[in-house]
Amino acid sequence: MRITVIGAGNTGLAMAAHLSQEGHRVTLWNRSQEAISTLMKTRTIHAQGIIQGDYTVDLVTANMEEALTQPDLVMITTPANAHPYLAETIGRYLKNEPIIILNPGRTFGAIEFQLIFSKFNQRSPIIAETQTSLYTSRKCSEDSVIIYSIKKDVLLSTFDAERNSWIIRQLPDALKRHFVPARSMIETSIGNVGMILHTAPLLLNAGWTENEKYDYHYYHDGITPTISQFIEKVDQERIAVSKKLGLEVESTKDWMKRSYNINGETLYECIQNNHAYRAITAPNTLNHRYIYEDIACGLVPLEAIGKYLGLEMKYTGLVIDLASAILEVDFRKTGRNLEGFWKRKYIKRFFRVGEHHVVNSS
Repeated sequence: MRITVIGAGNTGLAMAAHLSQEGHRVTLWNRSQEAISTLMKTRTIHAQGIIQGDYTVDLVTANMEEALTQPDLVMITTPANAHPYLAETIGRYLKNEPIIILNPGRTFGAIEFQLIFSKFNQRSPIIAETQTSLYTSRKCSEDSVIIYSIKKDVLLSTFDAERNSWIIRQLPDALKRHFVPARSMIETSIGNVGMILHTAPLLLNAGWTENEKYDYHYYHDGITPTISQFIEKVDQERIAVSKKLGLEVESTKDWMKRSYNINGETLYECIQNNHAYRAITAPNTLNHRYIYEDIACGLVPLEAIGKYLGLEMKYTGLVIDLASAILEVDFRKTGRNLEGFWKRKYIKRFFRVGEHHVVNSS
């Protein structure tokens, strides 16, 4: 297959190496040419971990028109706050109708992408989103990545859930075995667990995060029993939103058990039992995607839809308030606050579970 991977970060490098290993024609695009200057010359990704070796891709480029030369599949692996720019840019240059998958979409990613894309392109590619990134991986250098694990049973959905199984069947064998069809986009958007695991722990470890003398392991050191209990309260609000929409999503604890095949009575125990998390160090700054992506594109729309549905969203709001106060950013204003979503057909499709519209957003 001709596959374009958008973004040369943790997931992008892992996915490009994985797909190249399987013999596909991979194009790797990144917005900043400076970040891929070596890769543009060598086209070789050095992979460590569960996938090991040196893998050569067909093309590495910062030119979107060049990257979109009749792809069969476009895999977007950037942080979600880049989705508006990518929807416009891809819309301007896309000449065919490949499957486009946001890996992941975070909360309402496919809806936002479709709304913006349709302003610049009249074609109708299938746009889908995943619940989470397929890989637990970290970029080691411009052209190297360590892949700790590939998650299993990653949920995938488009607006019409009846097409989810068909989409997965179109994917390369290297990917399709790791995806399962979601019952609805509710499972991928409200099922977004990154906003639970990433936001509050980083904020509540601000002192350690900014300490220049010491590093700490984000999950195993930073998520203590007390912090774990707090983020489970945020998680309960996320689940309450899904119940209001008519399709209850799994807890972050149960997601972790399923995705990593681990056991634990509490979320804290599951995190401590997760070997894939042991080597992951924390960011050294609060100016990180764990805040700017997962607050803006996760908790903000979660709170907005929760309040729209009549829920208090107390703990979700506390995290947004803390992030906004510490970083002096109005995340409710800059994030996916759902303005303009309600009167569009895409939000109606999102709320559709089988033949039933859970929310009448007309």
